Amino acid sequence: MRAFDELKRLELFFKDDSKHGVSVVDLYELVQHAGNILPRLYLLCTVGSIYIKSKEAPAKEVLKDLVEMCRGVQHPIRGLFLRSYLAQISRDKLPDIGSEYEGDADTVMDAVDFVLQNFTEMNKLWVRMQHQGPGGVREKREKERSELQDLVGKNLHVLSQIEGVDLEMYKETVLPRVLEQVVNCKDDLAQYYLMDCIIQVFPDEYHLQTLETLLGACPQLQPTVDVKTVLSRLMDRLSNYAASSADVLPEFLQVEAFSKLSNAIGKVIEAQLDMPAVGAITLYVSLLTFTLRVHPDRLDHVDQVLGACVKKLSNIPKLEDSRAMKQVVALLSAPLEKYNDILTALTLSNYPRVMDHLDIGTNKLMAMVIIQSIMKNNSCISTADKVEVLFELIKGLIKDIDGADVDELDEEDFKEEQNSVARLIHMLYNDEPEEMLKIICIVRKHTMVGGPKRLPFTVSSLVFSALRLLRQLQGQEGDIVGEEASMTPNKIFQLLTQAANGCDIEHVAYEFFTQAFLLYEEEIADSKAQVTAIHLIIGTLQRMNVFGVENRDTLTHKATGYSARLLKKADQCRAVYACSHLFWVDDQDGIKDGERVLLCLKRALRIANAAQQMANVARGSGGPVSLFVEILNKYIYFFEKGNKQITSSAIQGLIELINTEMQSDSTNPDSVADAFLASTLRYIQFQKQKGGVMGEKFESIKL
Repeated sequence: MRAFDELKRLELFFKDDSKHGVSVVDLYELVQHAGNILPRLYLLCTVGSIYIKSKEAPAKEVLKDLVEMCRGVQHPIRGLFLRSYLAQISRDKLPDIGSEYEGDADTVMDAVDFVLQNFTEMNKLWVRMQHQGPGGVREKREKERSELQDLVGKNLHVLSQIEGVDLEMYKETVLPRVLEQVVNCKDDLAQYYLMDCIIQVFPDEYHLQTLETLLGACPQLQPTVDVKTVLSRLMDRLSNYAASSADVLPEFLQVEAFSKLSNAIGKVIEAQLDMPAVGAITLYVSLLTFTLRVHPDRLDHVDQVLGACVKKLSNIPKLEDSRAMKQVVALLSAPLEKYNDILTALTLSNYPRVMDHLDIGTNKLMAMVIIQSIMKNNSCISTADKVEVLFELIKGLIKDIDGADVDELDEEDFKEEQNSVARLIHMLYNDEPEEMLKIICIVRKHTMVGGPKRLPFTVSSLVFSALRLLRQLQGQEGDIVGEEASMTPNKIFQLLTQAANGCDIEHVAYEFFTQAFLLYEEEIADSKAQVTAIHLIIGTLQRMNVFGVENRDTLTHKATGYSARLLKKADQCRAVYACSHLFWVDDQDGIKDGERVLLCLKRALRIANAAQQMANVARGSGGPVSLFVEILNKYIYFFEKGNKQITSSAIQGLIELINTEMQSDSTNPDSVADAFLASTLRYIQFQKQKGGVMGEKFESIKL
């Protein structure tokens, strides 16, 4: 670069003939007598620049002379720099259209011929660099070649700047001659760099109109050339061109760009048998991005790309390359991002086939991407066939895939995945009951194989979907429970083995409770879990009005029996007094069996008394009296509700019992029980002072 700067100063000296008194023509002859060829040619180029500016000779003649004379230096590096200097001093002196050096009718061709000839010679010199020096320094030579590649590429940039190079000339002359040199040099570094240069420096519309010619060179490149990157950059550039304006899209259709790109990619992959999977998939990602931008309405093109990817992946026993896996995820994510609608992706037959080639972890990751897309766009999946496809896509989340190690799952990640599946189930809806039942059946088929860890997350969503369908059926006119009807609540509850209370299907509801008790007996061993379960059973049974007398008696008997057999006396007591509500339902047609309510409360009192005695034996003092206060509150509740078996004298006696127990255990006061009792007594006092019918009922209770 310093030499070039000095030559500029020399050019200024030569330009001023008053300093040397020699004409430019004589100077041009004079410098050719220099003894050494390299200085001679640098001087010739410098004077040649002034010669062209003087216009004493046509620019094309001088340029042709210079480019031919430079053949005298065949040393690769020296020749490259010499010709680079020639390109530098000539770029503003080409006989282009509109240039002050414009010549006859073929002036543009003269300019193109000069640049192409200089480019060809420079490329030959650049390729020959690899053969210089001993064989052991190849790596160093390749590094030097990489550093000098821009010297060659500048010629292509100059070509792209020539005003007279229109599409026709580019198509007929420039591109064929450049590609001829690229293919014939048979050097992977040169081929990769020059193909990339062609793509970057020439206009997009030129690439589009010469696509077949440009793509035809790709299979002829050396097997070691990174063709995937070349093609990917070409497709990315064309994609951006298509996105820049809708007006250019008809051009893409006219030249059948997708078909040509697809065929070229297929040929390249076939020709390069050792191309790694990541390379092939990267090509398909670029092609998919191209077609999504140019032909978003052509889903057949999208599916064709996915199908080609499946074909490539099918030849690989197991995809283990993490980079290839990321490219597959990018391939699958592209349609979701473009259409913002999972329904479109569900119509692509090859979409699930691509997902099948992902490893377990990536499959689950992609399934989460799909669910998040549905949530983000609030997509409603409303047909059974699409639900079937969707659940095939996300099967990595809803069941254990062969080879998966369940024990290695991160607990937080697992919960997030299953909560996402549960939310997804709520997004599945159809106004038509029959179609909705099909959807529920499909969801049940897939989720019920999820195993004990997943079911607690997904079953509840399935149940609520079914109950929503039931409410939908109940809102319709006509007989919805007839056994001959195509859609009945009975079928829904048989599907779920759930309570059919709302539709008067007693036998199905009874079967549900039978199964619940069976689970309680066989599956729940933890004492705390048993307490929670029995209270759930009691609470659910209390709200049921579908059962006849016999079935209800059977179920309530079982519930009270299990309550009395809990591990801890305190838990027994609370469960038994909770069972009292099974015999008194405060509805218009609800059961009101005062005697059995009283029996439950008395039984609870006996258990509380036994707990008190056990505590006295164990600690030498009375146990907590809070159980008695809790039972007192149940007495007051049923007393207010009008249960004639619960009398004011019974409440009075219970208050006195509690006071006696507290006095006998004054050394170990229970502040919680004291506060609870005080609050209960204040409530009784409030009712007495309120007056009226309720005041009269409470009047006889002495505090």
